[in-house]
Amino acid sequence: MAHVSVTIAGRAYRMACDEGQEEHLLGLGRQLDAKIDALRSSFGEIGDMRLAVMAGIMVADELAEMQRRAATLQHDLDELRQTRDNALQREQQTQMRVTQALTDAAVRVEKLIDSLSKTGV
Repeated sequence: MAHVSVTIAGRAYRMACDEGQEEHLLGLGRQLDAKIDALRSSFGEIGDMRLAVMAGIMVADELAEMQRRAATLQHDLDELRQTRDNALQREQQTQMRVTQALTDAAVRVEKLIDSLSKTGV
């Protein structure tokens, strides 16, 4: 287990994380710290706890919006996959019909050639 020191709102917090996740955790800490700094700039000193709660709600709102967008994109992707599958199925059916038509035409041509060769033409 790795440990990092994350600074948020001027305070350092020692946190544990999985090996290799140190930079990710530090980046998340920087993002939260930036949100708190932006709120502090907008609202002034309204208390660290209130700023932290407001920043947490902002992050939760962003997460909810990303989840909504991901669900919409997943729905769109599912529809595109269904459209693709339907198109592939139609293509296979068309190929089978074309193959059958060519086979039927070849049989008719062979019969015609056979008939013509018997009549001596």
